[in-house]
Amino acid sequence: MFISRFFGRTLMSAAKSETSAAAAAAASTARTVYNPLEEFFEADRGRDDDKPVVYGRSWKASELRLKSWDDLHKLWYVLFKEKNMLMTQRQMLHAQNLRFPHPERLPKVRKSMCRIKHVLTERAIEEPDPRRSSELKRMINAL
Repeated sequence: MFISRFFGRTLMSAAKSETSAAAAAAASTARTVYNPLEEFFEADRGRDDDKPVVYGRSWKASELRLKSWDDLHKLWYVLFKEKNMLMTQRQMLHAQNLRFPHPERLPKVRKSMCRIKHVLTERAIEEPDPRRSSELKRMINAL
């Protein structure tokens, strides 16, 4: 009887801990719901971050020539999202009569996007098949 009471209590406490762990996991996922509109806004930095933020440079055409078609495609959409985020942030701050921080970021993104189009156009011109070349040029101009 003692043994059955001991195992019953052990099983009940284990079931309670599993239930509470599942509830905690559900509550934590409920707090971190993904909102796709958050990609249009830059993540806020904490007040304790006193270090100045250093942003990178634009991509050089010589670096982009070394990339594959898929890498350039991925980079294009990363830059596209970055451009949309910066333009959204600039518009929101302008509407509130606030200064846009680090305005030099937007020209860097635009230059990189233009250089990707330039590299892709070079590749399309070098294409020996005229049909494929014209198809590539049409696709590049649609970007």
